[in-house]
Amino acid sequence: MKLAFMIAAVDPSVGGVLAFGDRGTGKSTAVRALAALLPKIRVVVGCPYNCAPDTPAGLCPHCKGDGKPKTAQRMAPVVDLPLGATEDRVVGSLNLERALSHGEKRFEPGLLAQANRGFLYIDEANLLEDHLVDLLLDVAASGVNVVEREGLSLRHPARFVLIGSGNPEEGELRPQMLDRFGLAIDVKTPQEVPARIEVVRRRDAYERDPEAFHKKWAGEERKLRHKITHARELLGKIETPDAAIERATRLCLALGTDGLRGELTLIRAARALAALEGRNALGDPELRRVAPMALSHRLRRNPLDESGSGARVERALAEVFGP
Repeated sequence: MKLAFMIAAVDPSVGGVLAFGDRGTGKSTAVRALAALLPKIRVVVGCPYNCAPDTPAGLCPHCKGDGKPKTAQRMAPVVDLPLGATEDRVVGSLNLERALSHGEKRFEPGLLAQANRGFLYIDEANLLEDHLVDLLLDVAASGVNVVEREGLSLRHPARFVLIGSGNPEEGELRPQMLDRFGLAIDVKTPQEVPARIEVVRRRDAYERDPEAFHKKWAGEERKLRHKITHARELLGKIETPDAAIERATRLCLALGTDGLRGELTLIRAARALAALEGRNALGDPELRRVAPMALSHRLRRNPLDESGSGARVERALAEVFGP
């Protein structure tokens, strides 16, 4: 889970992460802790959409104009999308207070605006209302939120990394949305006694003295933040040999995945992993390591095969890469 989140932080084009599994395994805690690890972003001062000053083509109507805009650094946003959120809260709506008091039509940005250039987190993603799922799919595909309502007509950038979590016992995710997640991981309750003891100790230490806990782990957080920042700088220099692309293609063919999104995600995730580990090129070790999280959720169901998707990926890996 931690590796998947770090890969998504290094290369947002991977397409987000879905963490499904048992209750109480720290999925939500891990997502919210990610905010402290993300490098700061440079934004246009006063922009409600976190626009980047060095990409004028993508600036929103608020930022377009003559002259050089003032800039500042801020934490990359990690925005929660509650299950009970209305469509107006998600996409934005007319500012009623401004309309009634001044007679002006002013747009009130929603959660998609807040999440631009950051992460949008959906807890219990499998329980999200269908109309919100459709809306998110459109925006995630285009990177633009289009608002046409109450006499308003507005477009603004909305590029975010989608993070979802949930418990499969409460229902499955719609196939259209499942395909939009670049990586998917199955989170299990740890069965090793030492691991469970360590989790209990850390949780108890945090609840007893949160400030002391933060101080104790601040050094580790700085190391991870530096690792992500360095990997981002290295990402564009990672070589992608034709042999690696061929391996990825043969693996997807062996698994019978639909479309070409599997290969693209596999290559991008392997390249991000190589950057995290300070390597100059991606190869078989990176592809093998990220293949289960990049491909397991893209397999067609085979009623004659009772083994899980993870086992099918492992068999295909052995077939294509060797034991």
